[in-house]
Amino acid sequence: MSGAASRNVWILGGTSAIAQAYARRLAERGAGLVLVGRNEEKLQANAADLSARGGEASVETTDLIAADFDSVAAGLFERHGQPDEVVVAYGLLGTQPQAVADLGHAREIIDANFTSTALWLLAIRARLDPKRPATIVVLSSVAGDRGRRANFVYGAAKGGLDRFVEGLQHAHARTPLHLVLVKPGFVDTPMTAHQKKDGPLWATPERIAREMERAVERRRFVVRTPWFWMPIMLVIRNLPRFLFHRLKI
Repeated sequence: MSGAASRNVWILGGTSAIAQAYARRLAERGAGLVLVGRNEEKLQANAADLSARGGEASVETTDLIAADFDSVAAGLFERHGQPDEVVVAYGLLGTQPQAVADLGHAREIIDANFTSTALWLLAIRARLDPKRPATIVVLSSVAGDRGRRANFVYGAAKGGLDRFVEGLQHAHARTPLHLVLVKPGFVDTPMTAHQKKDGPLWATPERIAREMERAVERRRFVVRTPWFWMPIMLVIRNLPRFLFHRLKI
């Protein structure tokens, strides 16, 4: 990424496997990185790895899902100045059977994947210099493209996040703030460790990170990654309901 050496990049969800792969690409270009999350031990380990690769990495610990978003955001701006880029990379997959039987778990999934992310975006947006270029990258999921029986709680939260980011993109059209919505498919990360990975649709965090970087460089608005999820989800989104309801997906 050109100009990465001068970039001040914040990563909300600094222990995410995708975020870590993306941060490594920036660190190798000398970017300054602020890793935000609640597991200080893992954050410090990731920061040390990034510093060894040429970046300047620091750590901020907070509960991303239950933070006092306004005051925490104010503290980040006070300590680290205006960010050039903010990456929102955390989430919770959860399990669908537990979510439909346990409202507490359902709320965890919705809060992690929609509510807290939306509040973070509002808190950060309010403090950005409206005259200074900035980029916000939000990790969502192709699961938000259409409600499916297999994961409709998680999918609905991601779908709500997609609409929220689209609204922010519309609100900031032709302004210095650019938002990129990244929608991966199946990714081999610790969050999916319990799932069987035996098909060609699975991708590595490193592949997603490469396509994130390309999307930022090209100022894309939405990217489904890897590329083959674009035609797959085009079909799924447009299947007539009477056919879609016959599918066990």
